[in-house]
Amino acid sequence: MDLKKHLRVVPDFPKKGIQFFDITTILQNPEAFKYVVDTMADYIGSVPCDVIVSLESRGFLFASAIAYKLGKSHALVRKPGKLPYKTVSESYSLEYGTDTVEMHEDAIAPGQNVVVIDDLLATGGTVDAAIKLVEKLGGKVTALSFFIEIEGLDGREKLAGYEINSILKLRED
Repeated sequence: MDLKKHLRVVPDFPKKGIQFFDITTILQNPEAFKYVVDTMADYIGSVPCDVIVSLESRGFLFASAIAYKLGKSHALVRKPGKLPYKTVSESYSLEYGTDTVEMHEDAIAPGQNVVVIDDLLATGGTVDAAIKLVEKLGGKVTALSFFIEIEGLDGREKLAGYEINSILKLRED
């Protein structure tokens, strides 16, 4: 399936010079969404996985369907203050400053195999923070899975040492 023809690219959003890859057009197309979920699920089903971890918020959309399809638990990584129970947190660097993500402290049991899912891999900073959260809780990240990977932003390099799967590879330019 040619997913590029179903993906909307919005120039200069959220700020000038950025191309935003809008996945809502994939979600609106049942065949495209099914293809993405099935393809990611096939990959995740081939690696050790007890828990699927996804990142706020677009990663939740794919991960929930995949966790359901594979019969796996699903844990959320969110911005601070969004989870109602006790959390662990991890800060990471941005181009100008830092940000933080959190996960419930009981989301991962020691020794569990975890696949981290997000809609898009760019620089890898948020995913790296999610990996550190999983490891703080004693989980083992066995793979990373993305719908889109933006090449040229060094995300794959930042996450070297982890198995990475992406369905659609694009350049930002």
